Amino acid sequence: MEQRIVLTGLGLIGPLGLSLEASWEKLIAGECGLSEIECFDAARMQCRIAGEAEQFKMRSYLPKYHRKAAKLMSRDIQLAVVAADDAFRTSGLGTKCIEAEPLIEPKRTAIGVGAGLINCDIPEIAASVAASLEDGEFDMQKWGREGMAELTPLWLLKYLPNMLACHIGIIHDIQGPGNNITTGECSGLQSVIETAETIESGFADYGIAGSGEASVHPITLMRAFKLGRLNTQDNDRPASAVRPLSEDACGTVLSEGAAMAVLETKAGADRRGAKAYAELAGFGESTSLSENYAALEQSGEGLAAAIKNAIEMAGIAPKDIDLIVPSAGGIKENDSAELNALRAVFEGSLADIPVCPWKKYFGLMGNAASGADLVLGAKAVSEGVVPGIGELAEQMPEGINAPADTQEKEIRYCVCCGFTPGGQTAAAVLKRSGE
Repeated sequence: MEQRIVLTGLGLIGPLGLSLEASWEKLIAGECGLSEIECFDAARMQCRIAGEAEQFKMRSYLPKYHRKAAKLMSRDIQLAVVAADDAFRTSGLGTKCIEAEPLIEPKRTAIGVGAGLINCDIPEIAASVAASLEDGEFDMQKWGREGMAELTPLWLLKYLPNMLACHIGIIHDIQGPGNNITTGECSGLQSVIETAETIESGFADYGIAGSGEASVHPITLMRAFKLGRLNTQDNDRPASAVRPLSEDACGTVLSEGAAMAVLETKAGADRRGAKAYAELAGFGESTSLSENYAALEQSGEGLAAAIKNAIEMAGIAPKDIDLIVPSAGGIKENDSAELNALRAVFEGSLADIPVCPWKKYFGLMGNAASGADLVLGAKAVSEGVVPGIGELAEQMPEGINAPADTQEKEIRYCVCCGFTPGGQTAAAVLKRSGE
């Protein structure tokens, strides 16, 4: 990259806290954010545990001129708005609703937010579905004639995937290049990569990028169960239910959240004296569809290609990586494929590099997953700390170095990788600021 791009602001909301700092403190203390589902009655669900964010008042994150829009915010949108607020405040940049200097230039600020299939509030759509039944069966023609009339005219505005970026853009007056990426668990990384390229190409001076999803929802849980992704055996022990990379893994646990990063050129950050958590030194992407659409291809070839490309762009060798943040979510088939990719890339040096499968604590945050990995990876680089994974370390396969206890370590380069069952893969190399 001709222009060096740094991350000067980081935001995170999820099952461990309403901000990056709160989440980080609990992560390095080894606290788990998974527990019994409280936001709806899950007594008849096969998986009754999840990672829910603690309650918050949406109005606290909205300026007066946008508070009426809160009624049009789905849970996904709300999570993204909170994470964006956290990211901008940690960056030291001022926006239309945050008092700080310097102010962003709206037309020179980019935005890229990954989102997923936003589920409807069941009570909100129930009357419409009921009005569309014919002899107990859903009738599409009746839906058009009668069912849709039960919905409010602005109903759809809560559920369009581009609305996460729209609300963040309105709140902070972002008028530059924008995009919405819907590539599942990979979307956070890909949104950051695309926004970085926008800045590097000279179309923007600042950018905010990331992803979010409210995965703790009956429909999402049913879909994940049908795909065989959920752990249905450990409802009584949520703190140890997600066992990434372990031979004993038997599925994942869903959680909700959002992660955002503020990006700018290193030269610009230096001019304003801003702290850079990390530099985006390299990235790579690939697409390689598995025969089993619900899982990553077993060879891990596509993911290996993305990681190799990211390391090559960073101008380093695989052995120079000091920390690996895998996508690993406890789904055995996917974790096995990811291990194949890591072994192919790092070969003999893999055993010497710490690996942080911290979805043990967070669960699988849907579209927010890879964005959260990147934000937490940048925080680890900045702090020089590798979070431990407790007793899970004893279950790691041979050749995987995942420390049980949190430890201090000089981290010059960290690689974060992500993939979706749809075949998209992405990886990013974070470099310690000042290197």
